[in-house]
Amino acid sequence: MTFQNDIKAFEKLYKAHFQFLCLVAFQITKNRAVAEDVVQDFFIYLWGKEEQTKINVSFNAYATRAVKNLSLQYVEKYKKMELSETAKVPSEEFVEPVIFEKGSNKEAKIRELVNQIPENRRKIFISHVVDGLSYAQIAELYDISINTVKTQMKRSYAFLRSIENRDLTAMVLLFLFERW
Repeated sequence: MTFQNDIKAFEKLYKAHFQFLCLVAFQITKNRAVAEDVVQDFFIYLWGKEEQTKINVSFNAYATRAVKNLSLQYVEKYKKMELSETAKVPSEEFVEPVIFEKGSNKEAKIRELVNQIPENRRKIFISHVVDGLSYAQIAELYDISINTVKTQMKRSYAFLRSIENRDLTAMVLLFLFERW
């Protein structure tokens, strides 16, 4: 493939495949602008490395595979950046209750109970109940399976139900569902 001498051939290839490749990238990135950037990056790479690029299959198959890989690389990089940003915010801290006065005895007991949940389980529990994230979002955020999220949530609720003081347990669950 040599496009340096035939810019019209390259432009024709670009126009013929751009929309389809944007759809491929969008399926992975879920962002139109990012998908377009990924496809443009692919074509820039192709233009610059055309001498070294050997395509053994159809151009469509080659381009589709390359755009998928670039999109997956973007998502992975974005996820790492997002996780590093969330690591800066202390998520272990329980969000201040709305239904209790600050400094109340009930608020302190609720914080104490939630803080008794193991740290990783507590993060998942707070992400779902307080922050309102779905199980799928939590799984992606912490790079775990959805089944792990379900198990950790089940164990968190079981812990709260096992508390001896049933009235306090009911208040905790009511409070948490109010926030949700």
